[in-house]
Amino acid sequence: MLTQLRQDHANMARLLHVLQLKQKTLAEGERPNFQLIREVVDYILDYMSGFTEPLERMCTEQLNVRAPQADALCQRLSEDYRALNERLAKLSQDLDMILMDAVVPMDRFSEDLRAYLEAHRAYLRGEREELFPLIREHFDEDDLDRLAKALPEGAEAELARLQEGYPELYAEFREAPSPLH
Repeated sequence: MLTQLRQDHANMARLLHVLQLKQKTLAEGERPNFQLIREVVDYILDYMSGFTEPLERMCTEQLNVRAPQADALCQRLSEDYRALNERLAKLSQDLDMILMDAVVPMDRFSEDLRAYLEAHRAYLRGEREELFPLIREHFDEDDLDRLAKALPEGAEAELARLQEGYPELYAEFREAPSPLH
């Protein structure tokens, strides 16, 4: 289960890297592929609601029972997650406007995207460095099995759909450095 979580983190880090490349293009005054950005943002939003929320809820419940000292960490990660989700929802709304050719200040959008990327990376780092060790220490096999069942069944299929529908995105995803290597 922890191996799966680490792989999911690696995949998310690679998607964030793809977004960072698009943000850099935008910051340099060029127009990135906004449809590709839209697909990445949609994927992350779906992933967060389908996997991150249930995982966070389950981990918080279990850790509150087994490691009450983790309460502050769980609260902080929960607050960080909500703020992250709000940032991403705002980016999604701005992307809708951009794709409908509405006027959206590109410097503000670029800065919002940069801030989102920093926040998401910090959130992943908090999970990896603080939450995962607690899971490893306090969860038994049954807990890990329940976590495994909380994984969205379609996560791999969704990644395959992105590969088929957006070969440019998948090529950039494959080129992005994996934090596991």
